Amino acid sequence: MFATKPAIADELHETYYKIRHELLRFAFARTGDDAEAEDIVQDVWLKIETRQISRVHNPRSYLFQMANNIIIDHQREFARRRIRDQLWRNMETGYAPPGNDIGDTSLDIEACLIEGQEAEQLHDAIGTLPQGARTVLYLHKIEGLSHAEVARRLNISRSGVEKHMAVAMRHLRRALIE
Repeated sequence: MFATKPAIADELHETYYKIRHELLRFAFARTGDDAEAEDIVQDVWLKIETRQISRVHNPRSYLFQMANNIIIDHQREFARRRIRDQLWRNMETGYAPPGNDIGDTSLDIEACLIEGQEAEQLHDAIGTLPQGARTVLYLHKIEGLSHAEVARRLNISRSGVEKHMAVAMRHLRRALIE
């Protein structure tokens, strides 16, 4: 027998498609970047597509809160990346801000091994993706193209890009958990 999606998922999808343009405006207002706003709204779609959501009283509010949480996550990641890049530049140039000494910057051996194993698992999982999902994942996540740019480059719809990304993310999540 085929498993059916719960009615709440259908309601969330229906609400998502009704308010997608509002979510885009909301994300753009918070980020000031069209491509990032598209990515945030796509992440909302991926979450409602891949998660088991049991009960939602107000789907519209739920989707806006989800978008807001994703925006916060993106901003935190941007801040972490900026700090990491600044530390890297400081180490490369030998610059130490006043009151800060650059100490031993070598990574812990165990952490390096774990990172290497995780990278190998991810590489193997990506290798088993269907060709379309692998191409879309590469263009979006590695080359940094927005969903619209990927769609134009591959001559497919934005919805097609979203579906390939959903397949890729579901596959990779499952592979990494195992």
